[in-house]
Amino acid sequence: MGWPSVISGAILGWALGSNGASNCFAAAVSTRIVKYRNAVILTAIFVILGAYAEGSKGIYKIGEYAYNSGIDTSTKAFFVMLSAALTVTLMTFLHLPVSTSQAVIGAIIGGAILGGNPDFNEGIKFFVAWFATPFGAIAISFVLYKVFELYIEKRISNYEIYDKSIIFGYYIAGIFAAYSLGGNNVANVTGIYVGILDVLSIRAAVLIGGISIAIGVLTFSKGVMKTVGENLVTLSPMSGLISVFTSAIVVFIYAKIGIPVSASQAIVGSVIGIGLVKGVNTISFKTIRNIIFGWFGTPTIAGIVSLILFKIFISI
Repeated sequence: MGWPSVISGAILGWALGSNGASNCFAAAVSTRIVKYRNAVILTAIFVILGAYAEGSKGIYKIGEYAYNSGIDTSTKAFFVMLSAALTVTLMTFLHLPVSTSQAVIGAIIGGAILGGNPDFNEGIKFFVAWFATPFGAIAISFVLYKVFELYIEKRISNYEIYDKSIIFGYYIAGIFAAYSLGGNNVANVTGIYVGILDVLSIRAAVLIGGISIAIGVLTFSKGVMKTVGENLVTLSPMSGLISVFTSAIVVFIYAKIGIPVSASQAIVGSVIGIGLVKGVNTISFKTIRNIIFGWFGTPTIAGIVSLILFKIFISI
């Protein structure tokens, strides 16, 4: 199939952008500090820059994992990525922030059950990262917000300077989060086509992946942004800012390690950490329940869809 197989990866990139944009400026938009239009434009620009500058490590790891699991033709890669794209798109229409990484790994495993040999041992590092991401974000945001509450908030005297600092901080945090999102998550979009499969060069992979994510950000991101920014926990301007910085830090660390993780899990974990400081009664447990369903349902649904498509279209 060759180059045409990349189409399904680009569709997944659009779905990732539609779903993942919430992690960059949701808090800023929900607190009306940054306009939605400005938020999505900045996110789109810095997603592409992050993908180009930071995306290579994760791309190689996803490509190697897929090939070692038996996804060794461009046709198989097409149906794996189509399965992940359909799953993330479904979750996006349901306004649930989900993990594109989980969708891709679930789809690889589902296809490999029929078309290869799923590498569960190598997959452990991805599974561990899935759980470490939200819990790490909870811990970091809890500590950061507690420090602010105890040592900074009481010393604020000039609220004009404080308000301007908050606005500036939101722009910096959102840009950093978008950069981290591109650097970490571009591997989910085009990593499967790089390496031994050799459908894309690394430069083409990061550019195609980054641009497709950016298109998703610009066209269909408002619903999930509202879920994260408004429905999970009541955010003050400062708590929202800390949640975005925490998420960006966690995702950036994994981009440097080369393991794609969920920016959605990172931002939700950071918001929950702040909610724990403010009191558990501020957290919407109904929304958390729906998001947890998305986390566990995503790899399962992607795996089942992939298995079905392989059964129908791939000759084993």
